[in-house]
Amino acid sequence: MEIVFICLLVFCTIYVFDALHHRFHRYLLFRRRKGFEQHETYFRSIISQNIRYFNRVDLETQQKWLFRAYLFYRAKKFHYVGVSKSDEMPILISATAAQLTLGLENFSLNYFRDIYVLEHDYHYGYYSLPFMGHVDHSGIYLSWDNFLQGLRTPHDSSNVGLHEMAHALAYVNFVTRTDEDKHFKKEFRNFSAVARPVFQDMQRGVKTLLGDYAATNYHEFWAVAVEVFFENPIRFQRELPDLYAAMVRLLRQDPYLVITKSLVA
Repeated sequence: MEIVFICLLVFCTIYVFDALHHRFHRYLLFRRRKGFEQHETYFRSIISQNIRYFNRVDLETQQKWLFRAYLFYRAKKFHYVGVSKSDEMPILISATAAQLTLGLENFSLNYFRDIYVLEHDYHYGYYSLPFMGHVDHSGIYLSWDNFLQGLRTPHDSSNVGLHEMAHALAYVNFVTRTDEDKHFKKEFRNFSAVARPVFQDMQRGVKTLLGDYAATNYHEFWAVAVEVFFENPIRFQRELPDLYAAMVRLLRQDPYLVITKSLVA
């Protein structure tokens, strides 16, 4: 009888905790939405002026994108190293993270509390070549001039913001496992079944639109593929259709469809 009582007590405790947790989460979401409403117009102005792809997606997706950018912005601490802070910096960086993760349930990259913004290329560790950005245990690092260049030349298949957020997304799912997205982790295996042969061919010297840097290692292949997926989806879909389709399933987004629809409209 005592065992039955203990089991009932444990069950009731878990039930009450889940109910309270759900209510608390809904309350926090309500409060955040109220705060977002006060900033929505400003966020929309900054993002629509600087990220052309934002203006191509439908209004429902824009609204989701804006809210997620706001939540990301609120959750991070931005540090400015050798560069003067401007209001657009954290908003655009947050918007880039939201763009990549629009199709995923877990989007906050919550292991990374700190984001460091530098003015130009910089040196890191013992590497001789300068970096445009990198991700490690201490945070996400971005050079602002390269970040802006990626936004202002949207069809050159280069976007350091998307590149580093792709590294961060892989990091929280496969290294720290602190913000795992079940769909992303499961589908990444299917993505790799398609991507690995392409990567191995590139290491043997085969040229693709992903460029030589994507053959450096598989981590860079993934990050470059994300850049090209959003920056040059029409050519990507035409030249590497199987890889493109695998990325559509992985990220639950289809930039090719978005762009072709907007061109018709």
